[in-house]
Amino acid sequence: MTTLHPPAASRPRPAPPKARRDRRSWTGWGFLGPFVAVFALVFLAPIAYAIYLSLFREQLIGGNTFVGLDNYQQALQDDRFWAALGRVSLFLVVQVPVMLCLALLVALALDSGRLYGRDFFRVSIFLPYAVPAVVATLMWSFMYGTRYGLVGDINDALGVSLPDPLSADLMLASIGNIVTWEFIGYNMLIFYSALRVIPNSLYEAAQIDGAGQFRVITAIKLPAIRGALVIATIFSIIGSFQLFNEPSIMRPLARNAITTDYTPNFYTYSLSFNGQQQNYSAAVAIIMGLITMVIAYVVQLRGTRKGV
Repeated sequence: MTTLHPPAASRPRPAPPKARRDRRSWTGWGFLGPFVAVFALVFLAPIAYAIYLSLFREQLIGGNTFVGLDNYQQALQDDRFWAALGRVSLFLVVQVPVMLCLALLVALALDSGRLYGRDFFRVSIFLPYAVPAVVATLMWSFMYGTRYGLVGDINDALGVSLPDPLSADLMLASIGNIVTWEFIGYNMLIFYSALRVIPNSLYEAAQIDGAGQFRVITAIKLPAIRGALVIATIFSIIGSFQLFNEPSIMRPLARNAITTDYTPNFYTYSLSFNGQQQNYSAAVAIIMGLITMVIAYVVQLRGTRKGV
């Protein structure tokens, strides 16, 4: 039986290799395109616009005038900006280690398997993170009140005079307590998730060698979750430099303690919306973004370096 073949001219020719590569390249961009568009729209475009604003200044004569780097020079000589930066730096140095250490201790306790009601404690500790920051700040602010809150009720009931948590001397510590209460559960979950994926073979080897619990923690658990520790530290550093919600919400209750330049972000907000200095506030925001980026990058390099 004879098999009929179509003429050679009518057979579909395979696409040349270069055409196939080009087709695959366009297919990849088709999947990547939506993300690139959204990323450019919501991330790159606002940064570019902020940089553009920072290069201009609204003047009485001439209107919006190009001034180059004058706004940046003014920000670097602004005592209010440096005071706000020093305040959040102190907050970072004290609050972040305390919060991360507490979160790590809770995660280690939950992972030990010796804590009764582990699931209940895990949910209970994580629950404050689910409370909106505005609600948490308002709740703690009214508890801090010496005339209407928990502190005032304790003073009246016991006949004592506790220090005012809303005073200027204790305000930073009061904000640190709120932030710690909010984010211990979040960081605990990061550490606990990292602890749960440690291979059991490491624990079995430690048990054979007769290692105690403290030795297991220092030699196995902490090195194994080093990446999680670095991530939590970076997130906490960024959050500290972005401190805004708590002081802005607590300001009506403690105007003498919280000024409009209490933190860099609050200062930027006040310049833009209350002082109508959008150009200068954009320069301050860009400087703060660069400082945060550099410090976070240094921490990442230090934390991921082998042998440290």
